[in-house]
Amino acid sequence: MKAFSLKTMSKVLVAAAGLSLCATAFAQQVVGKLGHSMPPEHPQAVAMNKFSELVGKYTDNRVKIQVFPSASLGSDDKMLQATQAGTQEMYYGAFAAIAGNVRELGIFDFPFLFQNHKEVDAVMWGRMGQKIFDKMAPTGLIGLGWTEAGFRNLTNSKRPVKTAADIEGLKLRVMPNKVALDTWKALGANPQAMAFSEVFTALEIKAIDGEENPLILIFTNKFHEVNKYISITNHVYTPCGIVANKKFWDKVSPQDQDAMRRAGREAVKFHRDLMDEANKDVVAKLKAAGAQVDVMPPEEIKKLREKTKSVIDNYTKQIGEEFVQEFYAEIEKVRNGK
Repeated sequence: MKAFSLKTMSKVLVAAAGLSLCATAFAQQVVGKLGHSMPPEHPQAVAMNKFSELVGKYTDNRVKIQVFPSASLGSDDKMLQATQAGTQEMYYGAFAAIAGNVRELGIFDFPFLFQNHKEVDAVMWGRMGQKIFDKMAPTGLIGLGWTEAGFRNLTNSKRPVKTAADIEGLKLRVMPNKVALDTWKALGANPQAMAFSEVFTALEIKAIDGEENPLILIFTNKFHEVNKYISITNHVYTPCGIVANKKFWDKVSPQDQDAMRRAGREAVKFHRDLMDEANKDVVAKLKAAGAQVDVMPPEEIKKLREKTKSVIDNYTKQIGEEFVQEFYAEIEKVRNGK
């Protein structure tokens, strides 16, 4: 009886030790680096600091996210690739670097995809946004939330652009992808692919007439100082996302994964409020700095849509006809109040 008791006690102690090791493994703080390219004062940077704060709060500091702004860990492409490889745990930004592997991301290059933020939020925070994150999973990324760089708008030094015809002949720096180049050719402009870092100098020396970017980036990069005319066209919407490396994610307990997803959802909504205020303020700041800001009328936007329809048709097959149809159907539901 005594031997049996000792044997039983030995098994109990071994089992308890095993459980203790498991508990210790999950109890150890999981630390991850999150890199992005925005300066600390930008709404996107503020939102990522909020995300880090909320992760700590909701996991009782079992997970710690260290935020590295201003491309201090490298360019967007390098940070995204590092997150896929696992040498960086998290990334926040755009996804141009993996568009070749996740073809569905190409839909965000389509001109006039969304009309407003109501459509954006309903679609991107719903099943279509999750569907795109699911498409990223085979590349080693787990998606936690969609935010934005914003709607892109046009600037130039030649003339006010108030009509579709005013675009014709303008030499514009555009995003370096085929859809953007074909879009601006269809609109009658002379598009030039160029690295973002070269844009200000090119505008300053008149190598190009203009460029297109979200209003906040236009202001923070001082493009309005060399491009007096700004036209609000909202011609392309550029999303950004919060993603984690799959191996890093698997180190986090299921409970804390749920907490991180909650932090992501709340940081995304926090970011929306910041961006709404920032976009209101930036128009006033641009005007105060001497820029002429014009809103292109709906009837002219309709003309631009018609001119670029062939571009969308040409690239739909590359992205996937079924996916494109499904995406537009979700937008139509919002427009129709469903």
